[in-house]
Amino acid sequence: MISALGEGIMTIADGPEMPSINDFLPDPFVFQGTPFAINRIILVRILATVIMLLVLGITASRAKLIPGRWQGAVEWLIEFVRDNIVYQVMGELRGKRYVPMITTVFCTLLVFNLCGIIPGFNIAASASITLPLVFAMWCFCQYWIAGIREKGLGHFLRDEIFPKGVPAPIYILLSPIQLLELLIIRPFSLTIRLFANMVSGHLILALCLSATQFFLVDVVNKLMMPFGIITFAAGMFMFLFEALVACLQAYIFAILTTAYINMSYPEID
Repeated sequence: MISALGEGIMTIADGPEMPSINDFLPDPFVFQGTPFAINRIILVRILATVIMLLVLGITASRAKLIPGRWQGAVEWLIEFVRDNIVYQVMGELRGKRYVPMITTVFCTLLVFNLCGIIPGFNIAASASITLPLVFAMWCFCQYWIAGIREKGLGHFLRDEIFPKGVPAPIYILLSPIQLLELLIIRPFSLTIRLFANMVSGHLILALCLSATQFFLVDVVNKLMMPFGIITFAAGMFMFLFEALVACLQAYIFAILTTAYINMSYPEID
């Protein structure tokens, strides 16, 4: 019995090949060495975008006055973004301008995030930092555009860097922080929040499933197989949890984008 356990421990020490952060930066397999190089994660983005556009396009082309179940589900999703994100934060008057943008942000990130648990894709299309960064920069371009359009560049920067109601000496410390927040901290926080959540969830799920294969298939000592059942159960839990996180992160990104844009507008007395 002791020798058997010792053999099992030695087998575990060898261990399965664990996933790493390098799995999110796969080598290109098409157009290598060119600006158009395509690796697995970019291919997933292309396929997910094509599928999403086809689904929405076919749904719109076959729309009926009395919607069926599928059309009703798509309309419910759009109305959810409009009513529970945009209008709830900005109000209907301001929000109408941004409903298409926020709906695009939410639906795209939702589909891209869920790719991490779709068999065949097996990686979230938002799990490399470039895509969250692009969406964050889009958000803050709209933030600056709205602020400059509504207040003018000078008043917009003054309100952002020198907030009202603060004693003058405090501006020496506060203004550089406000400028740093305006230019770096807010876009960086949006980017890292989405990127880190999708990467960490996918790594934990991959770790559980790799351990399951190791204990149930690859391990030499069959006494270690019960550990495979535990890791499989943990993997199923993480599968459901990652689906929840994928939806939640799309919602958080969309509602923060709406809130940031709304902050650039003048306060309504």
